[in-house]
Amino acid sequence: METKKTFQLLIINPGSTSTKISLFDDDRERFERSQFHDAPVLLQYPHVNAQVPFRYQVILDMLAREGVDPAQIDVFVGRGGSACTQPSGVTVIDQKLYDDTEAAVGGSEHAAKLGVMLAWKFALTYHRPAYTLNPTNVDEYCDFARLTGIRGLYRTPHSHVLNPKAVAEAHAASIGRRYEDCRFIVAHIDGGVTVSAHDHGRMIDGTMGADGDGPFAPTRIGSVPVLELLDYLETHPMDDVRRMCSRSGGFVSLFGTSNSDTVHALVDQGDRKATLVWQTMIYQICKSIGAMSAVLSGRVDAILLTGGLMRFDDITAGIRERCGWIAPIHVYPGEMEQAAMALPVLKVMRGQAVPLTYTGKNVWQGFEGIDL
Repeated sequence: METKKTFQLLIINPGSTSTKISLFDDDRERFERSQFHDAPVLLQYPHVNAQVPFRYQVILDMLAREGVDPAQIDVFVGRGGSACTQPSGVTVIDQKLYDDTEAAVGGSEHAAKLGVMLAWKFALTYHRPAYTLNPTNVDEYCDFARLTGIRGLYRTPHSHVLNPKAVAEAHAASIGRRYEDCRFIVAHIDGGVTVSAHDHGRMIDGTMGADGDGPFAPTRIGSVPVLELLDYLETHPMDDVRRMCSRSGGFVSLFGTSNSDTVHALVDQGDRKATLVWQTMIYQICKSIGAMSAVLSGRVDAILLTGGLMRFDDITAGIRERCGWIAPIHVYPGEMEQAAMALPVLKVMRGQAVPLTYTGKNVWQGFEGIDL
């Protein structure tokens, strides 16, 4: 009798403040390891792409500590983003996707893009396949979410997708329903914060956390009045402002650190500045949740709170106070991203599913028949 092959999958998940990996033997996670990187460490690199050698060595070191030889791994799976917009699902990482990710042709610079770049580097080195799943540039927007008041300028999806969709699917299953039959608001609250509206299995709108949109966060500036920002740009370099959108805004700008534990410790000590900043972040998250409830016409099955910062109970309490009237609130601390990437790719490796191929073209090609 033929023995079924066991696949080893390395899951690579770079975030704005951390590098996380998991090794799966089929659907069993053998280990998960994460290394925190404070903003001053990452800001030594002038561009996100320049972090690749540093993050690659971090991963090699973590594997070495676990006694794992990368040459024995069957497939490399990386979180993604920054290329042209893509449909949801598993996508093959190839040279075209790598090149467009490196060049950030999608216009968003986020550490998630490093997942594709690192997985491809491992794939080339060890002659193995590589995949990505639900990158930050998945496009399922409704048309109302795209248009702006400037001709030819559109809102392009740049948001947390992987974890919000995984959490939404898990919550739907927990109540005996399908994700495709539900309406959820999902707030991903971590080094970056995004809030999204999920309507029957599609993420139809959301804040673009790395683009200067939505709540500010440990590393992000959030929404800023345009005229105020233009005045600011008269005395500050454009490149600095771009970095503040995704890497050096929020807590980094206000406190010099992206470490939420450090800031929250000040809150616990009664520090007035830290308390004001922390409570303002919660207030802004609530504003975005309220906006997404309007997107769903007030018909919301649940508000789902997820991400690393949900370890702080006062965030949950603040959101319950302002948004508990909208829908039941459920908390999923941390994230489900590792398994969310591993299990669909395992189906591909077993021949049970067919992956998508990156086209190099945006999902949305304009309003058909309308000159906007």
